[in-house]
Amino acid sequence: MKTFHLYAATASGIEAIAGRELRELGYETQVENGRVRFDGTIKDILRANLWLRTADRVRIIVAEFDAVTFDELFEATKAVAWDELLPMDAAFPVEGRSKKSQLHSVPDAQAIVKKAVATKLAAVYHRRTRMPETGALYPLEVMIDKDHVMLTLDTTGSSLFKRGYRVGKGGAPLKENMAAALIALTSWHKDMPFWDPVCGSGTIPIEAALIGRNLAPGFNRDFTCEKWDWVPQELSDEVRDEADALADYDTPLQIFGSDIDEKMVAIAKRNAQEAGLSQDVTFSQLAVQDFKTELKHGVIVANPPYGERLSDQASVRELYKQMGQVFKPLTDWSKYILTADLEFEHFYGQKATKTRKLYNGALRTDYFQFWAQRQPRHNR
Repeated sequence: MKTFHLYAATASGIEAIAGRELRELGYETQVENGRVRFDGTIKDILRANLWLRTADRVRIIVAEFDAVTFDELFEATKAVAWDELLPMDAAFPVEGRSKKSQLHSVPDAQAIVKKAVATKLAAVYHRRTRMPETGALYPLEVMIDKDHVMLTLDTTGSSLFKRGYRVGKGGAPLKENMAAALIALTSWHKDMPFWDPVCGSGTIPIEAALIGRNLAPGFNRDFTCEKWDWVPQELSDEVRDEADALADYDTPLQIFGSDIDEKMVAIAKRNAQEAGLSQDVTFSQLAVQDFKTELKHGVIVANPPYGERLSDQASVRELYKQMGQVFKPLTDWSKYILTADLEFEHFYGQKATKTRKLYNGALRTDYFQFWAQRQPRHNR
């Protein structure tokens, strides 16, 4: 089985977490800005798509070279053995990006790559007319960074954050892979209580339940590469069967989500049901100021409103104060709170143990971490 050079694309600040996921899956990795490189067969591509919780997509690195002219870009692209990946009827749209390069026109770079691939395929398949592009989708991308070109083939399709369970959402939903990253950055284990007190549509608690049950996040969706003629259906079935066998349906979970908005709680419950996790997450309507628990040694993860508009800032900062007051007695709980408000600690009333810069989409945010006193695992 052929081995490919691959990379998992990630949001900025998430690379190390995705790298850890890939190493846990058994791969050697190289972490770079916005991506994690690794090698694997088509089975490994399917596994990575199925199991990666924090990445955006998995791409095959088809070729890398330097180019400062469009002639160089055309000739190097045409030299690639595209027929080993693309059948005669392949639909191969080309996306592009360019940064700090002489070939700065992205539309022109896309057009050159498209023409070069078509020229090569026409020569191999002995066609005198344009390629039909009536078959399966093979999405290509040309990325040029400081005159270094990377040609890739997307194996994923819709971004990996689209798990398939979100049937409803609020005004500013957190992406599923970002929610998984927030959890991965905590001290939570599945034998500990977990709570999101501003759960919105339920993404963070649902992702925690997926982790607690060891369910592959991509199990209920398909991937672009599964439609390619050189990817056997039985191999896809094998990878999914292996994932299903690893699920843990026995460990008791204590996962909770609450929100002041009754409509959002109803949406969260529907999303959990769609994910098959309605028995594993308890949702309730509850204002932060009324939050209390008798459970011990738990973890709170929250993505409260950021108050980006001045009209919202006062009410949001009042919420931060309430959080600080309500969470203060929970000395044996660790709290992790994501916000773009850099004055959060002032209103929360406590200095964070640690902060970490993350990007929620294009928005710079900080992940404020308030660690509990470490407890022996056997006492939990």
